[in-house]
Amino acid sequence: MPEQFSIVEVPLDAPEADEDLGTKEKFWFRHQDLGRCLYKKARPNTGEDWAEKIAAHLCELLSLPHADYELGTFNRENGIVSPSFLSEGAILTLGNEILARIVSNYPQDSKNLSQHTIDNVFNAIRDDSLNLPINWIPPEGISHATETFVGYLLLDAWIGNSDRHHENWAFISLQEKIYLAPTYDHASCLGRNESDSKRKSRLTTKDAGFSVQAYVEKCNSALYARVGDQKTLKTFNAFCEAERRYPDAAKVWLNNLKKVSSNDTLELFERIPSNRISQTAIQFAQKILELNQSKLLDTLL
Repeated sequence: MPEQFSIVEVPLDAPEADEDLGTKEKFWFRHQDLGRCLYKKARPNTGEDWAEKIAAHLCELLSLPHADYELGTFNRENGIVSPSFLSEGAILTLGNEILARIVSNYPQDSKNLSQHTIDNVFNAIRDDSLNLPINWIPPEGISHATETFVGYLLLDAWIGNSDRHHENWAFISLQEKIYLAPTYDHASCLGRNESDSKRKSRLTTKDAGFSVQAYVEKCNSALYARVGDQKTLKTFNAFCEAERRYPDAAKVWLNNLKKVSSNDTLELFERIPSNRISQTAIQFAQKILELNQSKLLDTLL
């Protein structure tokens, strides 16, 4: 059995400031080894903590720049601890703020977001002044932020991340330079919110409409194909749109995905303490990764 992931115990007197973004209970605190960190409480029976931890390690397998996450506890409740990826003096500018500068009447709230299109996002990231993520060594063949973002969309399609909305990608300004932020906030993935009874049913059913295959094919991204569309692109289709625009970069990320085995991913799940994830959840998540990986790699042919 592989060694389990460590748990960061957050002291009761640790909270310094609440975090306004998002819907979960969260606060900033300072850890003696990790520095300034964000603690996010995992809502009961949602798997938000293990999904975030696993997703970060899957980024590592793909060689993607990513925020780090540690399993945590606060006041005897499970959560996740994320060390800040902003160095002193750095400023984070979220996607909605970026798009508001270049897209006429771009909405700042969560309504009418069809302007969050794949073209608008890539147009923003295509800026020649935008650098690769700070202190990240890219794989051979990746030299621009747009090519890096293609990898983010491959990740979403692989893990079933439905939360790449306009506050879940960003730029970092530091010392008069602008960088693409690492990928972050991946808790909405791997079927973590499903109950074990539904997972078991999907894993064993002979009904194609209720299978794991049917489940993964329903996964929506938060990106639109065109302004005015009523529905977002599926995560797989969002990656395919990126692949069409940047085929060479897509091939790099697909080849990285090709190197990942089911044993590699299973070892990660086995490092999650058993009181945080069930064997059924592991089987379900592994099946999601297997099906999505197979479908993505088919685009290499």
